[in-house]
Amino acid sequence: MSTIKMYTTPFCGDCRAAKRYLTERGIAFEEINIEEVPGAAEVVIKANDGKRKVPTFDVDGRFFHCSPFSRTRLNEALGIG
Repeated sequence: MSTIKMYTTPFCGDCRAAKRYLTERGIAFEEINIEEVPGAAEVVIKANDGKRKVPTFDVDGRFFHCSPFSRTRLNEALGIG
């Protein structure tokens, strides 16, 4: 399985939905709170053409956001069903 990093904020409903969805399916991920981790917000902004969108995922170096949260989009991006 791929290495999944999820960039989040504590107040983001889409982030909570994505975390719950992945956890329910037993998919491991590393959560990175962009409010606490130095440089993380800059990674998100760079990955999203200057926009601060969360959750943003890094899957083996491939970045994408899932805001608003969509199970379909996340499944397609992760290659799961």
